Amino acid sequence: MTREDLLSRISIDPNICFGKPCIRGHRIWVSLILDFLASGSTVGEILEDYPQLEEADVLACIAYGAEMSRERYVEIPLEKAS
Repeated sequence: MTREDLLSRISIDPNICFGKPCIRGHRIWVSLILDFLASGSTVGEILEDYPQLEEADVLACIAYGAEMSRERYVEIPLEKAS
């Protein structure tokens, strides 16, 4: 899976979760998943706690965090309000 494929799993919508980056289709913040990983949770444990997610969603959070740590701008299109 490419970086672009992974990042396409992240969404930013100003009307959902205060505009924080989330896993597309869910109200689960990228920062929450990164916090779990930083605290020692495994991908398997996260998937057990959030069975609606896929491993690629967790990898997408890591990819997003990596891009942000480079102080680069990552364009995630804003979703239009419905």
